[in-house]
Amino acid sequence: MIKDLNGALSVGVKGMKRSAIRELLKLVSRPEIISFAGGLPSPDSFPRQELKQIMMDIMDDEKESSIALQYGATEGDILLREQLVSRYRQQGLDITTENLIITTASQQALDLVAKIFINRGDTILVGLPSYLGGLSAFNSYGAKIDGIPLDEDGMSAELLEKKLEELKQQNVKPKFIYVIPDFQNPAGITMSESRREEIIALGHKYDVLILEDSPYRELRFIGEHQKTMYELDGTGHVILLGTFSKLFVPGFRIGWVIAHPEIVDKFVVAKQATDLCTPPFNQRIAARYLEKGLLDVNIKKIIQMYSVKQRTMLDLFEQHMPEGVSWTKPEGGLFLMVTLPKHINTNDMLVKAIQEENVAFVAGQSFFCDGSGTNTMRINFSYASNEKNIEGIHRLVNIIKKEI
Repeated sequence: MIKDLNGALSVGVKGMKRSAIRELLKLVSRPEIISFAGGLPSPDSFPRQELKQIMMDIMDDEKESSIALQYGATEGDILLREQLVSRYRQQGLDITTENLIITTASQQALDLVAKIFINRGDTILVGLPSYLGGLSAFNSYGAKIDGIPLDEDGMSAELLEKKLEELKQQNVKPKFIYVIPDFQNPAGITMSESRREEIIALGHKYDVLILEDSPYRELRFIGEHQKTMYELDGTGHVILLGTFSKLFVPGFRIGWVIAHPEIVDKFVVAKQATDLCTPPFNQRIAARYLEKGLLDVNIKKIIQMYSVKQRTMLDLFEQHMPEGVSWTKPEGGLFLMVTLPKHINTNDMLVKAIQEENVAFVAGQSFFCDGSGTNTMRINFSYASNEKNIEGIHRLVNIIKKEI
């Protein structure tokens, strides 16, 4: 090992931090701990038998297996891209395969966005709170991140415009506005269609790109589906990110970017320097799975499963949470956010929760780019069984009552 490793490191690497969530997952792997920490889908949602048959069919077909086992195009498997384009066109998006590139899950897409658009010191705007994986990707490229608070309709358009105008007076132009409109991670809030239109209008007014992260849009339990910001915009101002990690299987690591062809071309070039292509075998399996119409069947199964878990959790909160505690009530997705009295620090409480009650959550401060949110926590309701969720909530309530 060289003597001065730190001196050899890049500026970007020196600014990187381990993910609080990924580190916590290692800590809470003991079987006695009930964890609400990860963003994991339920193992019961995985279509094992269907995938087994599709894999066998691919390997038994000489042409198919040759495609699946060979290097693939950086843009992605053409069959998968065509299936995704068809699916989005049915939802109202006017796109072709020229608008879509496959990525190694949406986390790579976030990293490529940062790689393509961010120079050190560039400003970007995000929700307050916002997805930790996005914040980590943007931080690693030296972005200056400003947070825009959320209200019940999502990112505040009024505060966003105020910030954009303030930056304009300073001759600062943000590179993009990062939003998660549907069942936002970590808050669980869904942005109303009118709010989406307001934010799009601000993007046009100040000529700023909008990055729309949409990992779980189809996991809606109640209420009406909202149009994507990409569809509402229709001008190429919005970049839309999607993934199969919450709808299908996270182990395949398949995501995608939908954008104007000129922007997609930049993603192709950036991805070629990163991993050449997303695993073709995984892509071809996913393509055949979509082709057979199995994804919609699985999504219905997931919605039924998660909606029961979420309803049970919300009912228990209503029954047992002490006064002064509030929480969001998502219309879908995998997460909700709990807010405790201001004097409670959930970073400190997390240690006690694991040691005294064998229950874990994610302390909310990780999701706030300004270091606030110390009295919040993110709760996942998708992973554990309903029985474990019930027991886990009782343990969580116990530690909250102790702290209060």
